[in-house]
Amino acid sequence: MSSIENDMYSFSEEVMIPQAPPEFKSGFIGIIGRPNVGKSTLMNQLVGQKIAITSPVAQTTRNRLRGILTTPKAQLIFVDTPGIHKPHHQLGEVLVQNAKIAIESVDVVLFVVDASVSCGTGDLYIADLVSRSQTPIVLGLNKIDQQPQNADAIDASYMQMAELHKWQTIKFSAQNGQGLPQLEDKLIERLETGPYYYPPDLVTDQPERFIMGELIREQILLLTREEVPHSVAVAIDQVEETPTITRVIATINVERDSQKGILIGKGGTMLKSIGSAAREQIQKLIAGKVYLELFVKVQPKWRQSRIRLAELGYRVEE
Repeated sequence: MSSIENDMYSFSEEVMIPQAPPEFKSGFIGIIGRPNVGKSTLMNQLVGQKIAITSPVAQTTRNRLRGILTTPKAQLIFVDTPGIHKPHHQLGEVLVQNAKIAIESVDVVLFVVDASVSCGTGDLYIADLVSRSQTPIVLGLNKIDQQPQNADAIDASYMQMAELHKWQTIKFSAQNGQGLPQLEDKLIERLETGPYYYPPDLVTDQPERFIMGELIREQILLLTREEVPHSVAVAIDQVEETPTITRVIATINVERDSQKGILIGKGGTMLKSIGSAAREQIQKLIAGKVYLELFVKVQPKWRQSRIRLAELGYRVEE
């Protein structure tokens, strides 16, 4: 049984999914691209809610996260993937492998590029990778709000690549929403008629605990920037709900004592800042008051260990 079928089985056990009307379309859309081209921002905009974390730090996304957009005409399940890059450790290899698996397990690939700069070697590498698949490809030129005044040469570099592979193209801005209705229409055109895979009011298939951990990690990336780049994994140890408040206890795992010191900060100031900012985001997620308690733990070389990666939720997906 595939992971998608497993998800479908668990959902159908808990929630009644309505029957889709005639001519209704549905399918899975893999969002593929280099790190920092705006894939997570795009998915958040499309589903209308923050479910994927965003950061100016590259390779923010780690797990394949599904965002669900249901319209009167279709249900689009977006699979946000880690940015495809040259891996430098075991974690990087797992992330890139999962992104490659996603290409083969979706109905449409949305290949997102940064249209504020010309096509580069990283884009060409991914183009070669996805062109070997039988999955339909749509090339999405993101960040058109950041293009210079004369962007003809930039656009031409991507159009040349699209024409070579006979791909459809669409320009948009994930940041301000420009062109997203047209993007939705183009993606729906490529889907087959199908059922509701998920209840129409659902925006993600990930549990709240997972999103909470990601929101904490996002604040670490935003507040520490280059000092503690990707040596961080967040584990949610406990979630206790009462009628008035939700109590969340989480552990931030790092690789070195020096990183632990940076995260805690002088007199605990950095950890307090991370906790305060993350608590605000989690309160928006659950629409209620949150008490958040954070701990920092050193796990030497966790990114190099398959066992440690598995314990922290990073596995090569089937």
